[in-house]
Amino acid sequence: MATYIRVVDTGSFSAAARQLNIGQPAVSKIVAQLESRLQTRLLTRSTHGLTPTEAGQRYYERAQAALQEADEAELAARGAGKGLSGKLRISAATTFARLHIIPQLPRFLAEHPELDVDVILDDRVIDLIAEGIDVSLRMGNLPDSGVVARKLATGPRSVMATPGYLTKKGEPKTPAELAEHEAILYTPQPSLWSFTHQEAVVSIAVNGRIRVSAAEGQRAAVLSDMGLCIASDWMFAEELKNGTVRKVLTSWQLPSIDLWAVFPGGRLASAKARQFAGFVESVMAEK
Repeated sequence: MATYIRVVDTGSFSAAARQLNIGQPAVSKIVAQLESRLQTRLLTRSTHGLTPTEAGQRYYERAQAALQEADEAELAARGAGKGLSGKLRISAATTFARLHIIPQLPRFLAEHPELDVDVILDDRVIDLIAEGIDVSLRMGNLPDSGVVARKLATGPRSVMATPGYLTKKGEPKTPAELAEHEAILYTPQPSLWSFTHQEAVVSIAVNGRIRVSAAEGQRAAVLSDMGLCIASDWMFAEELKNGTVRKVLTSWQLPSIDLWAVFPGGRLASAKARQFAGFVESVMAEK
């Protein structure tokens, strides 16, 4: 069942084999044996790869539910003290994971000594099914792509800079003054910054000589006194505490940012993925 579900999710025997760490012939043989036992054809080839037949789709949906029930039954039999086992593949933005997730993993692994965790670090939105990801941590607005998502936390966003930069360039008192400053621009974000103050909305076009494609680069540029940026408070949590970075324009509000646990669309989230999402939710509640 698990092999067949992986073939449907990935659309090919070879992709499923890579994720399962077995040979492609073995995957083909497993599916052929399944079709023989069920005495029906489950998959057809098309220009888009392998797609389930009508019978194959019905089997896929029931198999997903059956595997989740088996997963839950195993957890119940093991008992809460035994913990999770096997492998869990998660993905997250590099900087967020480095600052807030990886340092907390020892707690999670200590609770589940038979569990292995693969952490895929990438600021881009990756294909969860193609990469075999069980749960992805994403921030911001989610595209309407049929994914299953659970909101874990909501955090503030601020304009920030180092005291060194502000000493050289002065501290902006209004959003309009940002036009005179160097902005460290993060590629996914627009260069038009919008603020709210007493129900008034003000949008300012900012300029900057540096544009980076990863949050880690934005952090490094800000900490090098090169300019100011808009970022979640999570990104500079320690620096805000120790004064290495300061917030400016604090009377002007920016839209908050949401942290989501995203599960692959089309299949049920595993107990391991759901339990990890709950762990991250508890970690962020402590921030």
